[in-house]
Amino acid sequence: MNLAVSSSLSADYQAAHGQCIALAPQIQRVTANNPGMMTFEGTNSYIIGDKYVCIVDPGPADDAHFAALLRALQGRTLTHIVVSHTHRDHCGLAQQLKQATGATLVAEGPHRLSRPLHAGEADAFGESSDHAFVPDISLKDGEVLRGDGWALETVLTPGHAANHSAFALDGTGVLFSADHVMAWSTTVVAPPDGSMRHYMTSLDKLLARQDTVYLPGHGGAVMEPAAYVAGLKNHRLKRETSIIASIQAGDRTVDAVVATLYRGLDPKLHKAASLSVLAHLEDLVEKGTVKSYGPALLTSTYTPN
Repeated sequence: MNLAVSSSLSADYQAAHGQCIALAPQIQRVTANNPGMMTFEGTNSYIIGDKYVCIVDPGPADDAHFAALLRALQGRTLTHIVVSHTHRDHCGLAQQLKQATGATLVAEGPHRLSRPLHAGEADAFGESSDHAFVPDISLKDGEVLRGDGWALETVLTPGHAANHSAFALDGTGVLFSADHVMAWSTTVVAPPDGSMRHYMTSLDKLLARQDTVYLPGHGGAVMEPAAYVAGLKNHRLKRETSIIASIQAGDRTVDAVVATLYRGLDPKLHKAASLSVLAHLEDLVEKGTVKSYGPALLTSTYTPN
């Protein structure tokens, strides 16, 4: 672990919209002013390197954020624009920034769903996803992107999105975890855009690694990631157990399970909770624990198998 990087990073977080905040040697953050229920205080864009740099997640298509990134890049050359996944709050500025700087677009690949749409089903994140995004370079798991004095290892982490990637900064112990692991909230896993089975597999993948600090797409650093990821996994497993118990007790639809498990839930969060329950149910159906009458949908009926 690079001690200079380790000692410079902390869990303290202030969005400081539009400002370029030095987090550690060769790591800076500019946070977009797009706060919300899904984005916390805004989307974090990270600048990596010294003179020839890359940006991890250019952020939403926002004029003020675009101007802030250009200010932060003054006197430096942007060589690569690295995109963790194709939700617009992370990649919306990618093309505009490429046109302005000539940088190369890098990502796992274009946007895609975790599974095909069922008949009568809509993509809940359809309007929030950039279906036109196409990277110049598509990265495979473990592939290393090298720049001037920096190297990023690709860590494919599907679950929140099918093409979600995290990136490990060589020699530092730092992992840019995007939306897969965040300190401020659990990750939204919403079918068909996301997949609970893939998400859980990706958590196990991170648990097998030795990264010591996560810098996420929203909010502040995760300082003890191994313990935190283990906690996330345990939380999801407890939720799965609660869903099974709810169905065994007689709940037969997603709405019924949500009403049982999320009493007093803010109505604004009902859709997200329903999609999370559906993601668990899809996984349980695939495991053979629960039976779905028809394709796994919000409107389907579920029973213990």
